[in-house]
Amino acid sequence: MANLQHMPELVFPADKLKEIGSHWDATKSELPKIQGTTLGDLIDLTVGNALATMLGGIPVVRPKMNSLLPLQADCVEVGPTRVIGGIRPQNFDVAYRPDGVRFAYDSKTLNTKDSVGKNYQNMINDLGAEATTVHARFASGIIGFIVAVPFPCLGNHGKNLIAALTRLSGRDSTSGDLYKAEALGLLVWHPETGEVDMNWPPNDSSLRIEKFSQQVEEAYTYRFAGQPPHNAE
Repeated sequence: MANLQHMPELVFPADKLKEIGSHWDATKSELPKIQGTTLGDLIDLTVGNALATMLGGIPVVRPKMNSLLPLQADCVEVGPTRVIGGIRPQNFDVAYRPDGVRFAYDSKTLNTKDSVGKNYQNMINDLGAEATTVHARFASGIIGFIVAVPFPCLGNHGKNLIAALTRLSGRDSTSGDLYKAEALGLLVWHPETGEVDMNWPPNDSSLRIEKFSQQVEEAYTYRFAGQPPHNAE
């Protein structure tokens, strides 16, 4: 059994984001779908590796399609992971489920100006439903979401998006609102440079991407520290 460690802050290399952003179509204000998928994969792997470090350096594996159990007894799964929740089955991008769901995470990318302006409310509904279906069956389970948006797509909708995501965040007890996530981050980035925009969201927002790992670590430590498969300190 391993000791819990600190969860590293999430870092997204500018060169990798710039490579993805090189496909940005400025005339349409959109990132092609395949690059959006690549971005989501990068974010998911970064979260999975950081979580595995926190859990004592356990393996990161790709799950078997539709398997209800992990391939190893103690591992972080990165890739479509099947969770049977209290409302519906749901695939998550990263999961840790040594004895049921302790952590489930999804990334969402809004890669066109229209998707932010017209579709973000549908995304908010989806996030709330995903959190609810897990929490309804696994009350102690920690739900994490990261929403990534190219800066040019924010337009005039940035404040509304932040307000909506904030209402979905901050579940700090196992009896808290089922639709809320324990950890939620907003990643705003510049396709031309690959840099993460440090002005969005505001400095005092719980959605700051550098706060994501801290939120996961605090929730996990409070709920599961000293319980197998972790050593008691």
